[in-house]
Amino acid sequence: MTAVPVWAWAVLALVVCVSISIDLFAHRNHVDSKRGALAWSIAWISIALLFNLFVAIKFGLPAGEQFLAAYLLEKSLSVDNLFVFILVFAALRIPENEQRRVLTWGIVGAIVTRGVLIFVGAAAVQRWHSVLYVFGALLIYAAFKLLREPQQDSENRVLVWLERHVPWTRELAGHRFITRIDGRRVATPLMLALIAIELTDIVFAIDSVPAAFAITDEPFIIYSSNLLAILGLRALYIVLAGALAKLRYLRFGLAAVLAFAGAKLLLSSWIVVPPLASVGIIAGCIAIAVVASLRRR
Repeated sequence: MTAVPVWAWAVLALVVCVSISIDLFAHRNHVDSKRGALAWSIAWISIALLFNLFVAIKFGLPAGEQFLAAYLLEKSLSVDNLFVFILVFAALRIPENEQRRVLTWGIVGAIVTRGVLIFVGAAAVQRWHSVLYVFGALLIYAAFKLLREPQQDSENRVLVWLERHVPWTRELAGHRFITRIDGRRVATPLMLALIAIELTDIVFAIDSVPAAFAITDEPFIIYSSNLLAILGLRALYIVLAGALAKLRYLRFGLAAVLAFAGAKLLLSSWIVVPPLASVGIIAGCIAIAVVASLRRR
């Protein structure tokens, strides 16, 4: 890719800001139906594909292929976040009409934290290329950890720690994240859920951001694909919340995706996997896991 012009970053910022504004302020107190959430999911994917077309036209077909591969990778790995949403909302008894608010602000926080991680990672790779091998080793470790222990176990420990160390009340206070009880400021369940989601997203980003470097080392492609992959998480959660628990082999597919990305980084000096081949491998891993889960049922 040639140097990314400022106006291209401005286009990305405009797309993200408009999308977040719509998601945050449209039908604030409305509980989405699965049909409506499915329509929103299709809309978010369409926006990502249109941006993919923009990248291909502006920066060339190889850049477009890299974006598609990175987007599919991040979209696949972001499914782990959905398990966190289910666990946190169930544990704190967050009503459905308040889940939208928590998820949208959680996505805003994820945009900031992932941006920091991506640009720090890109700077480190440019200065020390061997950092890619460290990323690869981290991904292989993350794959084995996911096989050994479901991510929900670690998220549950995070939630228990927050409940013990953050002053909070079990009573909701409308839409507020902070309330006063006996003159003291305390967190509501909405704030506790938001903190838990943000902390676990940082943990997930430590896996997913290095995985994106297995596709490309261009910050614009990595960041834009990350943002567009997580923007539709709220709608995707509503669509898949009831089905995720039944996909018992899904984590094996996610572990295979992490292992593939890690192996690609570790072997990058000897083996080059084209972006479209990466798309096929990632899609194949997830498809096999889903089909195996459905057949098992």
